[in-house]
Amino acid sequence: MEIFEWVAVGILVVLAVLAALFARRAWVARAGGTIKLTIRLSTMVSGRGWSPGFARFDGDDLRWYRMFSLAIRPRRVLSRNGLVVQSRREPTGPEKFALPDDWVILRCLAQNSPVEIAMARSTVTGFLSWIEAAPPGAVSRLATR
Repeated sequence: MEIFEWVAVGILVVLAVLAALFARRAWVARAGGTIKLTIRLSTMVSGRGWSPGFARFDGDDLRWYRMFSLAIRPRRVLSRNGLVVQSRREPTGPEKFALPDDWVILRCLAQNSPVEIAMARSTVTGFLSWIEAAPPGAVSRLATR
C-alpha cells in the first residue's frame, strides 16, 4: 500500500505545480495586454536558445515571463525608450522546429545590446505600434525593412 501512497503524493505534487503555473499566468495577465513571445536567451549555437513565454505591456515596459517558471518577476524587461527594431526575418534551420509556422523573428537592440524575439505575424503590427507610441517629440526607433 505504501507505493500507492507515494504515487498519489507524486501525482498531487505534479497537479499542484501545474495549477501554480496556470495561476501565475492568470495573475500576470489580470491587467490585460499579454502576448505570446519567445526570446532567444542563448546565441552560442546557431538557431538554438529559444525560450517560450509570454509578455505583458506595462506602460513603457514589455515584461517577459518564462512559460514554465514559477517566478513572479519577469525574466526580462524591454523598455520602449531604448528599444530599436533592426530587422525581421522568417525562422530558418532548427528555428523552424522551435517556433510555430506563422511566427516572425525580430532582431532588436535593447539598451544597445542585441536581443532576438519571436512572435506571431499578427502580433508584430501591435508590437511595432507600441514602440512607435512614444511621447510627442520623441524620434522614431524603427529600422525594419
